[in-house]
Amino acid sequence: MTLDVFLQQLANGLMLGCLFALIAIGYTMVYGILRLINFAHGDIFMMAMYVAFFTITIFHIPWYISFIIVIVVTMLLGILTEKIAYKPLRKQNAPPISLLISAIGISYLMENVAIVLFTGRPKDFPQIPFFTSMTQLGPVRVQNLAIMVPFILIILLVVLLYLINNTKSGMAMRAVSRDLDTAQLMGIDVNKTISFTFAIGSALAAVGAIMWGMRYPQIQPLVGLTPGIKCFIAAVIGGIGNIKGAVIGGILLGLIETLIVAFFPGLSGYRDAFSFILLIIILLVKPNGLIGEKIADKV
Repeated sequence: MTLDVFLQQLANGLMLGCLFALIAIGYTMVYGILRLINFAHGDIFMMAMYVAFFTITIFHIPWYISFIIVIVVTMLLGILTEKIAYKPLRKQNAPPISLLISAIGISYLMENVAIVLFTGRPKDFPQIPFFTSMTQLGPVRVQNLAIMVPFILIILLVVLLYLINNTKSGMAMRAVSRDLDTAQLMGIDVNKTISFTFAIGSALAAVGAIMWGMRYPQIQPLVGLTPGIKCFIAAVIGGIGNIKGAVIGGILLGLIETLIVAFFPGLSGYRDAFSFILLIIILLVKPNGLIGEKIADKV
């Protein structure tokens, strides 16, 4: 492999890793608050892609306005999912397994609703020249998207960490993540905090969905399945419950997947298997993830 090809694949892997990281943050935030794996997160990602498709292609709304609409609608969908699928079970002090089953159920519900509403026929995600045009960086020729995605991730990560560490809402999120019952006794509106967490995670999934659609421009009702699983793996690798860990895990997973296929093209059919192999290795060596902390399960 020449240096030019290596740099090209490195840029592709970094972009893919940043996309994984954007979506993985949503998983890790919800887990940090509720100790719940929100398996509907990948389907919220899928719904965001469909909203972008219809607002741009069908209603001809300018892309910069459409993206705002996508983020807002996806945030509302995340809040609605929490209110319908998780809040009633929390009120009844249901065991964690009930919440997990509810998460799986809402995931299948969204997928089947999408099949009924949008059919199973793949649709082409609208391509925006501002993002998809090519740029020459020395020996490497990449999409503008590959340059923008890492910067978008950094900006959103800085904003998110500031929100969590320097605002009252962030303080409430940190308190609830430590001890939900004690936070409630201290006067924190736990339901509002949880809804806020779902909204932020869904907004990041929406941004990831928009970027993903321009990189892999095909939508169908199961489009969120593989990214959802990969981003869950990324969150676990980094240390689920840790936002910085989700970013590290996502970037690491994207780079390893891309570079292994680049160095060993004959193994491209096993690309997804490498994600699970990496997950197993990390869990054997560091069961709590690369920078995760051991946290007692809530009962």
